[in-house]
Amino acid sequence: MQTIWSCTWDSWQIGIGDPGWGGWMIVAIYISAGLLSLRVAVGAVFPEPSRGRERAFWGILGLVLLLLAVNKQLDLQTLLTDAARCMAQLQGWYETRRPVQIGFLLAVFVSILILFSAASISLRGTMRRNGLALTGLVFVLGFVGMRAAGFHHMDRLINMEFHAVRANWILEMTGPLLILLGGVLILRKS
Repeated sequence: MQTIWSCTWDSWQIGIGDPGWGGWMIVAIYISAGLLSLRVAVGAVFPEPSRGRERAFWGILGLVLLLLAVNKQLDLQTLLTDAARCMAQLQGWYETRRPVQIGFLLAVFVSILILFSAASISLRGTMRRNGLALTGLVFVLGFVGMRAAGFHHMDRLINMEFHAVRANWILEMTGPLLILLGGVLILRKS
Protein backbone atom coordinates (compact mmCIF):
# COMPACT_ATOMS: atom_id res chain seq x y z
CA MET A 1 0.00 0.00 0.00
CA GLN A 2 2.85 2.37 0.83
CA THR A 3 4.29 1.84 -2.67
CA ILE A 4 0.96 2.76 -4.30
CA TRP A 5 0.81 6.00 -2.31
CA SER A 6 4.45 6.79 -3.11
CA CYS A 7 3.76 6.25 -6.82
CA THR A 8 0.58 8.36 -6.61
CA TRP A 9 2.25 11.27 -4.85
CA ASP A 10 5.07 11.16 -7.42
CA SER A 11 2.59 11.58 -10.30
CA TRP A 12 0.04 13.95 -8.68
CA GLN A 13 0.72 17.25 -7.04
CA ILE A 14 -1.60 19.66 -5.34
CA GLY A 15 -2.21 22.78 -7.35
CA ILE A 16 -4.82 24.64 -9.33
CA GLY A 17 -6.45 22.10 -11.64
CA ASP A 18 -7.95 24.52 -14.16
CA PRO A 19 -6.31 27.95 -13.73
CA GLY A 20 -7.85 29.62 -16.80
CA TRP A 21 -10.86 31.91 -16.85
CA GLY A 22 -13.19 29.03 -17.71
CA GLY A 23 -12.07 26.97 -14.73
CA TRP A 24 -12.60 29.84 -12.32
CA MET A 25 -15.97 30.62 -13.89
CA ILE A 26 -17.05 27.01 -13.27
CA VAL A 27 -15.88 27.30 -9.64
CA ALA A 28 -17.97 30.47 -9.29
CA ILE A 29 -20.99 28.71 -10.82
CA TYR A 30 -20.55 25.72 -8.46
CA ILE A 31 -20.30 28.04 -5.45
CA SER A 32 -23.29 30.11 -6.60
CA ALA A 33 -25.38 27.01 -7.22
CA GLY A 34 -24.29 25.49 -3.91
CA LEU A 35 -25.10 28.59 -1.87
CA LEU A 36 -28.40 29.09 -3.68
CA SER A 37 -29.29 25.44 -3.04
CA LEU A 38 -28.61 25.92 0.67
CA ARG A 39 -30.75 29.07 0.56
CA VAL A 40 -33.58 27.08 -1.04
CA ALA A 41 -33.18 24.35 1.61
CA VAL A 42 -33.50 26.86 4.43
CA GLY A 43 -35.77 29.56 3.08
CA ALA A 44 -38.06 28.27 0.35
CA VAL A 45 -41.71 27.72 1.11
CA PHE A 46 -42.57 24.10 0.40
CA PRO A 47 -45.93 22.42 0.96
CA GLU A 48 -46.18 20.63 4.30
CA PRO A 49 -46.40 17.03 2.98
CA SER A 50 -43.09 17.26 1.08
CA ARG A 51 -41.29 19.99 3.02
CA GLY A 52 -38.78 17.74 4.80
CA ARG A 53 -37.89 15.74 1.70
CA GLU A 54 -37.43 18.86 -0.43
CA ARG A 55 -35.35 20.66 2.19
CA ALA A 56 -33.13 17.57 2.56
CA PHE A 57 -32.71 17.31 -1.22
CA TRP A 58 -31.70 20.95 -1.60
CA GLY A 59 -29.43 20.86 1.45
CA ILE A 60 -27.54 17.78 0.25
CA LEU A 61 -27.39 19.27 -3.25
CA GLY A 62 -25.86 22.47 -1.86
CA LEU A 63 -23.18 20.59 0.05
CA VAL A 64 -22.32 18.42 -2.97
CA LEU A 65 -21.95 21.50 -5.18
CA LEU A 66 -19.71 23.29 -2.68
CA LEU A 67 -17.50 20.19 -2.40
CA LEU A 68 -17.30 20.05 -6.19
CA ALA A 69 -16.23 23.71 -6.26
CA VAL A 70 -13.28 22.84 -4.03
CA ASN A 71 -12.56 19.69 -6.06
CA LYS A 72 -12.61 21.63 -9.35
CA GLN A 73 -9.36 23.36 -8.52
CA LEU A 74 -7.75 20.73 -6.28
CA ASP A 75 -8.27 18.15 -9.06
CA LEU A 76 -8.92 15.30 -6.62
CA GLN A 77 -10.34 13.05 -9.36
CA THR A 78 -6.89 13.05 -10.93
CA LEU A 79 -5.50 11.88 -7.58
CA LEU A 80 -7.99 8.99 -7.70
CA THR A 81 -7.10 8.19 -11.31
CA ASP A 82 -3.36 8.33 -10.56
CA ALA A 83 -3.79 6.03 -7.55
CA ALA A 84 -5.69 3.51 -9.69
CA ARG A 85 -3.05 3.75 -12.45
CA CYS A 86 -0.24 3.17 -9.94
CA MET A 87 -2.08 0.22 -8.41
CA ALA A 88 -2.61 -1.31 -11.87
CA GLN A 89 1.05 -0.84 -12.80
CA LEU A 90 2.38 -2.20 -9.51
CA GLN A 91 0.02 -5.19 -9.55
CA GLY A 92 0.81 -5.95 -13.20
CA TRP A 93 -2.61 -5.50 -14.83
CA TYR A 94 -2.11 -2.04 -16.35
CA GLU A 95 -2.02 -3.36 -19.92
CA THR A 96 -5.42 -5.03 -19.42
CA ARG A 97 -7.03 -2.13 -17.54
CA ARG A 98 -9.78 -1.39 -20.09
CA PRO A 99 -12.36 -3.83 -18.59
CA VAL A 100 -11.76 -2.29 -15.15
CA GLN A 101 -12.27 1.22 -16.56
CA ILE A 102 -15.46 0.13 -18.33
CA GLY A 103 -16.69 -1.58 -15.17
CA PHE A 104 -15.97 1.55 -13.14
CA LEU A 105 -17.78 3.75 -15.64
CA LEU A 106 -20.77 1.38 -15.67
CA ALA A 107 -20.81 1.37 -11.86
CA VAL A 108 -20.80 5.17 -11.83
CA PHE A 109 -23.66 5.38 -14.30
CA VAL A 110 -25.68 2.69 -12.51
CA SER A 111 -25.11 4.60 -9.27
CA ILE A 112 -26.34 7.78 -10.95
CA LEU A 113 -29.45 5.96 -12.19
CA ILE A 114 -30.10 4.58 -8.70
CA LEU A 115 -29.58 8.03 -7.17
CA PHE A 116 -31.88 9.60 -9.77
CA SER A 117 -34.52 6.91 -9.17
CA ALA A 118 -34.32 7.25 -5.38
CA ALA A 119 -34.49 11.05 -5.58
CA SER A 120 -37.37 10.85 -8.06
CA ILE A 121 -39.30 8.55 -5.73
CA SER A 122 -38.48 10.70 -2.73
CA LEU A 123 -39.51 13.85 -4.58
CA ARG A 124 -42.62 12.34 -6.18
CA GLY A 125 -45.28 14.94 -6.66
CA THR A 126 -42.71 17.76 -6.57
CA MET A 127 -41.04 17.40 -9.97
CA ARG A 128 -42.52 20.64 -11.24
CA ARG A 129 -40.45 22.40 -8.57
CA ASN A 130 -37.42 20.12 -8.40
CA GLY A 131 -37.10 18.55 -11.85
CA LEU A 132 -34.56 21.06 -13.18
CA ALA A 133 -32.33 20.65 -10.15
CA LEU A 134 -32.55 16.86 -10.28
CA THR A 135 -31.68 16.92 -13.99
CA GLY A 136 -28.77 19.26 -13.21
CA LEU A 137 -27.52 16.87 -10.55
CA VAL A 138 -27.56 14.01 -13.06
CA PHE A 139 -25.48 16.16 -15.47
CA VAL A 140 -23.01 17.02 -12.70
CA LEU A 141 -22.58 13.44 -11.54
CA GLY A 142 -22.37 12.13 -15.11
CA PHE A 143 -19.61 14.60 -15.93
CA VAL A 144 -17.72 13.74 -12.74
CA GLY A 145 -18.05 10.05 -13.60
CA MET A 146 -16.69 10.56 -17.11
CA ARG A 147 -13.73 12.52 -15.76
CA ALA A 148 -13.00 9.96 -13.06
CA ALA A 149 -13.02 7.07 -15.54
CA GLY A 150 -10.00 8.65 -17.22
CA PHE A 151 -10.46 7.28 -20.74
CA HIS A 152 -7.94 9.01 -22.98
CA HIS A 153 -10.33 9.22 -25.94
CA MET A 154 -12.96 10.75 -23.63
CA ASP A 155 -10.41 13.28 -22.39
CA ARG A 156 -9.57 14.22 -25.98
CA LEU A 157 -13.25 14.70 -26.78
CA ILE A 158 -14.11 16.87 -23.79
CA ASN A 159 -10.91 18.94 -24.05
CA MET A 160 -11.69 20.03 -27.61
CA GLU A 161 -11.84 23.80 -28.07
CA PHE A 162 -14.33 25.90 -30.01
CA HIS A 163 -13.33 29.57 -30.29
CA ALA A 164 -11.27 29.43 -27.04
CA VAL A 165 -14.09 27.67 -25.15
CA ARG A 166 -13.33 24.10 -24.08
CA ALA A 167 -16.07 21.51 -24.53
CA ASN A 168 -15.62 20.27 -20.96
CA TRP A 169 -16.47 23.75 -19.63
CA ILE A 170 -19.80 23.64 -21.44
CA LEU A 171 -20.49 20.08 -20.27
CA GLU A 172 -19.50 20.88 -16.69
CA MET A 173 -21.47 24.13 -16.51
CA THR A 174 -24.73 22.61 -17.73
CA GLY A 175 -25.61 20.83 -14.48
CA PRO A 176 -24.93 23.68 -12.04
CA LEU A 177 -26.69 26.15 -14.34
CA LEU A 178 -29.81 23.95 -14.41
CA ILE A 179 -29.66 23.75 -10.61
CA LEU A 180 -29.28 27.53 -10.38
CA LEU A 181 -32.26 28.05 -12.66
CA GLY A 182 -34.36 25.57 -10.67
CA GLY A 183 -33.42 27.25 -7.40
CA VAL A 184 -34.17 30.74 -8.67
CA LEU A 185 -37.59 29.60 -9.91
CA ILE A 186 -38.40 28.07 -6.51
CA LEU A 187 -37.31 31.19 -4.63
CA ARG A 188 -39.29 33.45 -6.97
CA LYS A 189 -42.44 31.43 -6.30
CA SER A 190 -41.78 31.52 -2.57
